[in-house]
Amino acid sequence: MYAIVRAGGRQEKVAVGDVISVDRLAAQPGAVVQLPVVMLVDGATVTAGADCAGLTVSAEVVAATKGPKIDILKYKNKTGYRRRQGYRSKLTELRVTEVAGTSASASTTSPKAAKAAPTPTASAVAAPVADDVTSEE
Repeated sequence: MYAIVRAGGRQEKVAVGDVISVDRLAAQPGAVVQLPVVMLVDGATVTAGADCAGLTVSAEVVAATKGPKIDILKYKNKTGYRRRQGYRSKLTELRVTEVAGTSASASTTSPKAAKAAPTPTASAVAAPVADDVTSEE
């Protein structure tokens, strides 16, 4: 399962456990932020548009970082005009913990494992186990 979320004027494809970089957010490391979902893909099921209006992705703030250095050079031939400027964008790293209602622990279990596990019946749950009780009199 993955989702397309809106983050910092761009759209990012995320799944549980991914670490993404977005424009700087006013949140401390360890805080949880919610990102709006644009599209949700769960196997063959695709949810998009107005159906995603209430869905959100939870992400934990990992750190505040800086992007790569961008060099800006202006030069005009034969006039002696040269200008140099640099820029590094301020970013926030986010670790996705939950995608639209599914937590990280729920997504790690496979559907086959959930079906293979036997479900207890009412008689098995209600019956006391007498073999474990021992008396030493």
